[in-house]
Amino acid sequence: MTREELLKRVSELESMNDQLASELRYLDQLLREVGFEEGLKTLKVAAEEMLDQDNTA
Repeated sequence: MTREELLKRVSELESMNDQLASELRYLDQLLREVGFEEGLKTLKVAAEEMLDQDNTA
């Protein structure tokens, strides 16, 4: 790849990263509003607990 192509790709990836980070912040905010005290972190713990219960049943 040429330098220009690499710079273009870096720019595309930075834009994608910004968009994904924004979506994660919004999802975290929504989760907190519906009762997950620590947002995504709490949701992850709850999902892992549910999976553990399914595996032990």
